[in-house]
Amino acid sequence: MSRETPPLFDARQVRRSFSRASAGYASAAALQREIEARLLESLDLLALVPGRDARWSPGLVLDVGSGPGHAAQAMRERWPKARIVALDLALPMLRQVQPRSGWNPLRMPVDRVCADLRALPLADASVDVLFSNLCLQWIDDLPAAFAGFRRVLRPGGLLLCSTFGPDTLWELREAFARADDEAPHVSPFASIAQFGDALMHAGFRDPVLDRDLLMRGHADLPALMRDLRAIGATNALHARRHTLTGRARFAAAAAAYEPLRGAGLADAQAALLPASWEVITALAWAPEPGAPIRGREGELASFPADRIRVRRRD
Repeated sequence: MSRETPPLFDARQVRRSFSRASAGYASAAALQREIEARLLESLDLLALVPGRDARWSPGLVLDVGSGPGHAAQAMRERWPKARIVALDLALPMLRQVQPRSGWNPLRMPVDRVCADLRALPLADASVDVLFSNLCLQWIDDLPAAFAGFRRVLRPGGLLLCSTFGPDTLWELREAFARADDEAPHVSPFASIAQFGDALMHAGFRDPVLDRDLLMRGHADLPALMRDLRAIGATNALHARRHTLTGRARFAAAAAAYEPLRGAGLADAQAALLPASWEVITALAWAPEPGAPIRGREGELASFPADRIRVRRRD
């Protein structure tokens, strides 16, 4: 009898890492906020959709992997009449969600839901806009995640999301691989082609994907590791080493990283160690009921039960 293959990520470790980082996440996550701002700017495209009134306001907006809720609050400002739901796996993150300008009895609050995106606790076809910034890189099965997104989105609803691509932290990955070939230290990331294919498998239409490579500099390897812990980006792989890396392995990784110092960075950061972040963003629309989802054994289509015609026999 063969054992079931464990998932790539340890969801409990992901929850623990982000829970520990919650108190200081807002001040540490500058890169995440930059990518979030770009995604929020993409919401302006809604005004360009043919047939949609520029004054249109969604009924329900879902921020998946919301963290401390900055994007949720920004969407609350954009759509004051909408219901905004911030959903995150880590409860301490949701406790950081605060109103931008103090409590206002005339303004609807941001609802907070602690849940796993792999099992969204929302009704079918209930969401108008689903926003997810840098959360999907912690998911094993992208097609299944997108199928869940499609389930909760209304037909024609907007999906706007981002993730990290395979060139993310390649310097750190190679440095640790040279020092410790027994266990991985950096997560694998889906390519933009895999990301787009997963969207198409789930039946999303008119996807638009973009890729950017951002560079950040760090004084040394310990500084980079501290910055990663501050944003909850620790090693959550099931195959990770469950003991301390050890001084010898860490020193070997630091020595392997050193030859890259200054590579790809601006002149002002030439004395720093580089860290690459490949950012993939996607915009797509939920299809009409009945649009097929491509599975391993062909195409599957789903229909609302009230659209199934029943012929009665006398």
